[in-house]
Amino acid sequence: QVQLVESGGGLAQAGGSLRLSCAASGRTFSDYAMGWFRQAPGKEREFVAAISPSGITTDYGDSVKGRFTISRDNAKNTVYLQMNSLKPEETAVYFCAAGGGLSVFTRRFDYWGQGTQVTVSS
Repeated sequence: QVQLVESGGGLAQAGGSLRLSCAASGRTFSDYAMGWFRQAPGKEREFVAAISPSGITTDYGDSVKGRFTISRDNAKNTVYLQMNSLKPEETAVYFCAAGGGLSVFTRRFDYWGQGTQVTVSS
């Protein structure tokens, strides 16, 4: 089982940017597909982005395409989410997730971090 710890959340103004990081334990990080999800108060968990073990394949939710970028550094056991042009409705807890190599296509993941709060003000 892998442990995941998110960081980089905080307060941003509408139109601003934040970069989230997710640090994973262990030496098998390069075997996992990684993903980002978010959950706003009173709403269901929403898929944001995913990346294949090699980093070659990426996938994004429709609402963030063109504004968010997922990337990974396997040497540092870390996945990132660069968020640009943030909107107030994107205020949520953002979760990092890990799964098998096919998770980038199925959007189903096995391991989850504790989440980090992102607040976007007008």
